[in-house]
Formats: sequence, C-alpha cells, structure tokens
Amino acid sequence: MKLRYVDSPEVRFRANDKIFVDMEFCYTGETFKNMELRRMFPVSGKDNYIAVIDSDGEEQAMIRNVNNLDAESKKVVNECLEEYYMIPRITRFIEMTDKYRIWMWTAETDKGTVKFEIRNPNASIKALSNNRVLIKDANDNRYEIPDYTKLDKRSRKMIIPNL
Repeated sequence: MKLRYVDSPEVRFRANDKIFVDMEFCYTGETFKNMELRRMFPVSGKDNYIAVIDSDGEEQAMIRNVNNLDAESKKVVNECLEEYYMIPRITRFIEMTDKYRIWMWTAETDKGTVKFEIRNPNASIKALSNNRVLIKDANDNRYEIPDYTKLDKRSRKMIIPNL
C-alpha cells in the first residue's frame, strides 16, 4: 500500500487506548484500527512527520503537521504521543555529587524525585535550541529540561557548566 500523507479535514483520529488510535479517512470512510504513532524526529520535530503504524509494523500514513488536524484529532494524537514519549521534565536539581568520575544527580521532575548517574557528561547532556536540554543517564533513561533559564539559580549553576 502506498504511504498516505494526511492533513485535516481528510482524516480523523479517535482514542483507542493510551497508546493506540483509530484513523478514519472522512471522504472514503476507510478506517484503520489500533494504529501506533511515532515521531520521525522525536527531538527536533515534535509536531511534524508523525508515522501512523499498523500492528504489522507497516507505515500506513504520515501526519505532516499535527497542528493541521482538527482540534479533537490533534488532542488525541498529542495525548498518544505524550504517553509513548513520556520523558520526565526536570524542574530543579536537588543535589549533584561526583564520585570516581561518575556524576550522581538528584532532581525533582514533573513525575517526582529521581536519582540518576551520568558517566560521560559530554555525551549525556545535550543543549538544544530554545534553551532546551536533554539528559541521558547511565541506564539510558532520558530527562528533559524544557528551558534551563527558568530553573532556580542553584539548579542553573549545577547544569550550566555542563552545557
């Protein structure tokens, strides 16, 4: 089947589960059930090029831009993606220690307090555009700082030397 690029008003998305959606083409009535959504560019393009994948792992459609969908479909797609790509957002750093060149962090996130280790800060802490920072710990867990300039002064002092 040929990959379809979809935009509103030609397609509607309905919630099926927390990570599955149903996709209906309005003009033909064709419906695809239990579809998964995956960002093609999960770090840099959160709203653009979202793959719609069937249970066999085949791409059935590509959402060019989530913002072009109708309000309900946009909400369903964003909730599904948020669930799949759930990354705790760091709101402040509580403590940072260095032991044997392994950095141990305690941070407060929107999901609760976490403790994690970083073994190579140059590879594990990435500054992105708009003051956004991504951190990957020693266990491959990911954390996000949406805007490090909005952290409290103490937290900024802990993270800025590493950017």
